[in-house]
Amino acid sequence: MAEWFAHTFPNVVYLGWTGETGWWTAIVQTLYMTFISALIGGLLGLIFGIGVVVTAEDGITPNRPLFWILDKIVSIGRAFPFIILLAAIAPLTKILVGTQIGVTAALVPLALGVAPFYARQVQASLESVDHGKVEAAQTVGADFLDIVFTVYLREELASLIRVSTVTSISLIGLTAMAGAIGAGGLGNTAISYGYNRFANDVTWFATILILIFVLLVQLVGDFLARRVSHR
Repeated sequence: MAEWFAHTFPNVVYLGWTGETGWWTAIVQTLYMTFISALIGGLLGLIFGIGVVVTAEDGITPNRPLFWILDKIVSIGRAFPFIILLAAIAPLTKILVGTQIGVTAALVPLALGVAPFYARQVQASLESVDHGKVEAAQTVGADFLDIVFTVYLREELASLIRVSTVTSISLIGLTAMAGAIGAGGLGNTAISYGYNRFANDVTWFATILILIFVLLVQLVGDFLARRVSHR
């Protein structure tokens, strides 16, 4: 088996598992970019998604000017191509992390790129909450945070897990795109050591690893959503 693999994927074996160009290094970099940017971008997206819902005309704290601002920020953020975002916010990235290249530098555009997408997903989930439950909570004296956490988020927890899964999968794709321009990770390996050097086995192996990540995220997300739904 080992001999067959070495013969079929010679360039994959040549890169090795450790070192600056190793596969384990690329995997860790991809997981690092995905996890950290998911936390930061997810938190931003959740805040904006909740903000759009509660400040809407039929929200619990209607505020037309604030709603318009939040909605437009999310819309513009979603419309911005990620590859352009990488270049456009390079000065901001330099200010925040001290560099414009590398794995850590990629966290800034990744988080800002995924936040508007997740905000729209959160908005769509929370808007499906039965207004009767919101009114009932208000009737018994629930305050703003009580309604947000015990009505909106709790009622739509399964839906939020599903949209978080979709967002995480999208984010894995963005890390590959960021890697293609030197941010590291499997995307960088696929392009720099595969495509650019005509080493198709490297490109295919990196692609397979990314697909495995996507499949694992989907399986975990589906499992958690089912568990929550059956409570």
